[in-house]
Amino acid sequence: MIEFNHVSKEFSRDVYALRDISLSIADGELIFLAGPSGAGKSTLLKMIAGVERPTSGTVVVNGQNISKLKAGSLPYFRRKLGLILQTQGLLLDRTVLANVMLPLIVAGAASSEAETRARAALERVSLADKINALPQALSGGEQQRVAIARAIVNRPQIILADEPTAFLDRDNANKVISALKAFQSAGVTCIISSHDEQFLDQASRVIYLSKGSVTDSWKSPSKLDKEE
Repeated sequence: MIEFNHVSKEFSRDVYALRDISLSIADGELIFLAGPSGAGKSTLLKMIAGVERPTSGTVVVNGQNISKLKAGSLPYFRRKLGLILQTQGLLLDRTVLANVMLPLIVAGAASSEAETRARAALERVSLADKINALPQALSGGEQQRVAIARAIVNRPQIILADEPTAFLDRDNANKVISALKAFQSAGVTCIISSHDEQFLDQASRVIYLSKGSVTDSWKSPSKLDKEE
């Protein structure tokens, strides 16, 4: 599904966000990117989404070399991705339902189809009772689950989540991770950056970054137990 081949990202002379990264992520994996702040986790996710381009090396997603995609092709490519950021970017003057419908409306879907699919996405994250609420009326955890619903309403092949539990209490963080695991169980490839080590044993695989380099990669204990 995703291949990094000797990828480096240099922001200024001798200042690297990523340094000679080579890794493969298979279809349907649940990957956690671990490591301290500044390790390169967010940049790696942005590479997959085509937000950042490599200084050297290649990033291939579902057979497409992201470096060679023209700017006009990127919006169509990103329709296959679900992006979940630390700041949800919800529109405060629109209801929860309208926020989740928006990616479909932008993509040209009919309003009736967009509403049906948005309601189903909100059902998946246990927020069907909040469809008429405005985002500011929700808790931080609920807002993050709205962001997840918005990310999956286009039925993406890949979900990219950048520190999705960073500002949440333990209960809400668990709900967010459980929602992402449910989509991975349905066949969606999920890549989550997190500094919270309590979730690492729920991954198919953990990739540890430090100072822009992959320093370790291992399968979680739960995954190893299943294979044994």
